[in-house]
Amino acid sequence: MDFGIAGKYALVTGGSRGIGKSIALLLAEEGCNVAICARSQSDINATATEIEAKGVAVLGIAADVTESSEVEKVINTVRQEWGTIHILVNNVGGGGRWGKDVAEETSDDVWMDVFNKNAMVAVRFTKAIIPWMKKQRWGRIVTITSIYGREGGGRPWFNMAKAAQTSLMKCLGLNKDLTRSGITFNSVAPGSIMIPKTGWEAERNRDPEAFDKMLDEQFTLGRLGTPEEVANVVVFLCSERASLINGASIVVDGGQGRSF
Repeated sequence: MDFGIAGKYALVTGGSRGIGKSIALLLAEEGCNVAICARSQSDINATATEIEAKGVAVLGIAADVTESSEVEKVINTVRQEWGTIHILVNNVGGGGRWGKDVAEETSDDVWMDVFNKNAMVAVRFTKAIIPWMKKQRWGRIVTITSIYGREGGGRPWFNMAKAAQTSLMKCLGLNKDLTRSGITFNSVAPGSIMIPKTGWEAERNRDPEAFDKMLDEQFTLGRLGTPEEVANVVVFLCSERASLINGASIVVDGGQGRSF
């Protein structure tokens, strides 16, 4: 299937590893030129090499985008090198394991840091890139949220931040001025994904037998998802083929969630 995005320019935030890396690589396979940003220069360099090997242009920008000035640095670098962006994937996020088990004992700083890392980073990138998309009358913005932005079960500061991201995409998707400029806004809500060097891997390494038992008892498929399975959905939403999908929140969780 031709997704119709060869030659377009994409920016994937947090694109050096995990879900972001898988999205960046799959976009490159479809012929997109891909810019990634992340904090680790070594991770950026390794992923950029893999992207470049697919025959497309790549930009790797080291930045801590929880700082608004660093968001501006990323945007300015892309503007100087490419002049535009057709596809934005807001992938920076996290904080689901931050704080304490007791909500009232978790400091305001944790609540605000998680909200900033997820919702406000997505807001800043989205606001900056919408004018480019309006000018070219085509754009795709996809934000990586979580099933815990759609239902209860996680830590409240994380749920609140992810719900805010989902709301952002829905509200922008209802804006006629934007959507009739050829821009769509969607969110993808993964369930539990096995990503190297994260909490899930640590739990598995600590007690493999207990981990496998937990998967069997709590997960419909008996396993966690993979970054590539999330990327498949994201890249479709970025394509010409997904032109009628707008304002949607797409769950990619293997049936883990409890919401309809």
